[in-house]
Amino acid sequence: MTKTSDPVAKVLHGSVDLHCHSGPSPFPRRFDHVEAAIDAQERIGMRAMVVKSHHHNTVMDVLAMAPRLRELDIQVYGGIALNSFVGGLNPHAVRMSLRMGGKVVWFPTMSSGRHIECHHDGDGFPTETVPLTCERIDIQDEAGELKPEVDEILDVVAETGALLSGGHMYPDSIRQLFEAAGAKGIRRLIVNHPNFVIGADPAKCREFVELGAFIEHEVGMYDPEGHMHWDPRLLLDWIGQVGPEHTVIASDLGQASNPKPVDAYLRVCGALLDLGLPEKELRRMTCDNPAYLLGLD
Repeated sequence: MTKTSDPVAKVLHGSVDLHCHSGPSPFPRRFDHVEAAIDAQERIGMRAMVVKSHHHNTVMDVLAMAPRLRELDIQVYGGIALNSFVGGLNPHAVRMSLRMGGKVVWFPTMSSGRHIECHHDGDGFPTETVPLTCERIDIQDEAGELKPEVDEILDVVAETGALLSGGHMYPDSIRQLFEAAGAKGIRRLIVNHPNFVIGADPAKCREFVELGAFIEHEVGMYDPEGHMHWDPRLLLDWIGQVGPEHTVIASDLGQASNPKPVDAYLRVCGALLDLGLPEKELRRMTCDNPAYLLGLD
């Protein structure tokens, strides 16, 4: 039950966070998945959240924490990011994750060429105890065609109805992936933080939207208490250019050095409302669209 009378919290009641970086993780985290879920449920009545790791299949975390999670009203889901830590483009790992209840497949994030180009020295991604080596993973072969294992992974995604993310790949790679996904009947597609790492402008994102994708923006990047503290007016402009019907607002938070996800949701969504964003549009981006992408509605 929501414990606050904050008017912004009331607007966010029933929201869904598709991008929570709670622990466990090799990276320092503020809290574990259960603690993150309790905070979100109690403070804004969040309906569901997806916990993400760049390093492992979080479905197993969720299953291990099930006795604690069952006591909550919020639903917590996991997924798998196809970085070198899980064998890269590994259809077997994807199949296991989704058949064990996973909801999301993120194509390479830290292992993508674009991410390595932006963070080649690892700055901003400290590990807690585990020395990590990230190998570049491309989805194309030398001829520029999608690798056979990509095709096999897309078959598994299509079979299960999971949400497919372009990860941190180059925009042209995301487009190529989404075109292939569409040909297989995959309808749940998402682009994460297009203006961070990926480097996709609004025009490029409208191309993704034409392929059926939603564009996800993260409150963590617009929170004045976070590391990046971008102006919320920039986010409002993105919403205007792509449309709230094609936009998702998530947190991308849980890091030990950043605010809690709920704090950022309240501040950034409050700022958007103050800037004139209608409550109905905010609820569409925080509640309706992400619920659709998880198959909850």
